[in-house]
Amino acid sequence: MYTYFNGFIIREGIDGFDESALKALYIDAGWVGNNTPKWQDEKFKLAFENSTWAFTVWNDEELVGMVRVLSDKIMFATILDLIIKHPYRKHGIGKKLVESCMSKLPHGTWYAHTTSNNYSFYEKCGLKLQNPSESGNCVYFGRRKAREEGHL
Repeated sequence: MYTYFNGFIIREGIDGFDESALKALYIDAGWVGNNTPKWQDEKFKLAFENSTWAFTVWNDEELVGMVRVLSDKIMFATILDLIIKHPYRKHGIGKKLVESCMSKLPHGTWYAHTTSNNYSFYEKCGLKLQNPSESGNCVYFGRRKAREEGHL
């Protein structure tokens, strides 16, 4: 599935790129150094392939962002590794990726385990900060919203 957003292409799934493109995102985010041994490159693609849902963002042929989700596909999901390359930030891409993820399980409970500098971003996406001193999770309770809207 393809979605067009502000001149970018958002793809659902894991096809069409290699682990070096994923590694470049992790390096840009500062989560991995340039000196990671080549033999470990495969772990980026394997982690992506073993995710429940994944979305990538493309500017022509360049991979500029991605997000992956782990979920039971019924009640709970956790957003992992949301990365947008620095030059492409502040264009609404991250928020669009979170919306794409949450559309997969709209009445489920969503978590985003993140650092405190990202709390305001996830709150703008509809998640609420849940006891930051205890867990550091942002949470969205879709089942509560569904009940409020009369769906449950």
